[in-house]
Amino acid sequence: MTRVRAWLRRLKSAVPGRRPLGLRARVLAAFALGTALLSALLAVSTYVAVRHTLIDQREQLAERQAYLNASRVSIGFRARNPNIPAILDQLENTSGSRSIISYQGGWYTSANSTDGLPQRLRDTVSNGTPARMRFVASNQTQLAVGVPIPSVGALYFEVNSLDELSRTLNTLQLTLIIASVATTLGGVALGRWASTRVLQPVIEAAFAAQAIAGGDMSTRLTPDGDADLDRLTRSFNRMVDALQARMERDARFASDVSHELRSPLMTLSSGLSVLQSRRHELPPRSQTALDLLADEVNRFQRMVQDLLEISRADAGHNDFSLEEVLAPEFISHVIARYENEIPIDVAEGAEETVLSVDKRRFDRVVGNLIENADRYAGGVVRIGIDNEGENVRIEVDDAGPGVPESERDRIFERFARGTSARARASGEGTGLGLSLVDEHVRLHGGTVWVEDRPGGGARFVVLMPRVEI
Repeated sequence: MTRVRAWLRRLKSAVPGRRPLGLRARVLAAFALGTALLSALLAVSTYVAVRHTLIDQREQLAERQAYLNASRVSIGFRARNPNIPAILDQLENTSGSRSIISYQGGWYTSANSTDGLPQRLRDTVSNGTPARMRFVASNQTQLAVGVPIPSVGALYFEVNSLDELSRTLNTLQLTLIIASVATTLGGVALGRWASTRVLQPVIEAAFAAQAIAGGDMSTRLTPDGDADLDRLTRSFNRMVDALQARMERDARFASDVSHELRSPLMTLSSGLSVLQSRRHELPPRSQTALDLLADEVNRFQRMVQDLLEISRADAGHNDFSLEEVLAPEFISHVIARYENEIPIDVAEGAEETVLSVDKRRFDRVVGNLIENADRYAGGVVRIGIDNEGENVRIEVDDAGPGVPESERDRIFERFARGTSARARASGEGTGLGLSLVDEHVRLHGGTVWVEDRPGGGARFVVLMPRVEI
């Protein structure tokens, strides 16, 4: 089995660019290859052993029969006037065999033919040495046994056809091939059954991990009494318990910090409002410093609000209130809050598209995408709305350089900022806007991703289920 695994590794490395086989496929391949090799080895060894045994038995039988007939020829030639045809008729020949006598330069046979008798065999027996030889004559494999009879000056040959033995060996060969194929198929079936049984705990663990990644932290594996697998089950459950405890601690910490920061931020904002009301009385440098302070305080307030929103989501405190809205109308209201004019491209048939949304959260989704484009991508150049099956597709196109493929998943993580944001070094973003977009869209049963916009720039796509009307 070690050699089989090594062969599979070499096969995988020898095919560049090929997708590696899955675990189930590797188990099936290992069983199939193992049973194929074992059945082939068994079939070959069986065939060789049986062939060797049958041929040896056939040659020994032919040799004994030849010596017996040679002794009868010797007795027949001791008569005063030996009748060679009569002597040949008295010999015992098996089916498919013939006897040949060489006497005083003449050749006599029971089958009226001496064709095909090898000359080397004739010479060896003529020199007084018994011999046997397999040869092919008239497309048939034959066995000839030669016995010298020096007492009467004669040579005796007995030729046996091996066609029956060849047919037997061919039948055996076909039977072994069929048995090998059947054994290999049985190995594949056994491998499929074994892989299903062995991989079932792994599959359950994969589904559990997928559920946990989706936010269901209550998912656990159930021990089934297997000593080896129960160790994995307990370790997995302890890992999830530790992860859940850490997430709860982090959520409580973020929530506590955010709540604690709200009071000083309120005080700071109040004081800042007083200063801004008398801004015209300040010198130019102080006005610039006041503007910078106001920008940072506003950014700080947005970050605290985002942290509170995220901490509530992590804690499961989602005040989710769904209402039906017209998608084009609702998005138009959100756009109206911004100074830039953003064109809305509503596809034919999508004018009356209805969504069931939490207004506050869906407002944040559209607003955060617009603000993200304003800060890092030169602003929004188009918002498209179209029906796509049972969903509505909302596209937010910007005028920026686009998002590299390596960052398209990471930018939706918390506190993550793309290359464009880092290059601009604006300092305005908190790294939480797109994370909240992803969180709110998932709560609505939708998905969000980013792709290239035709003509350049990035296109953020929100796909959400629509209400059939």
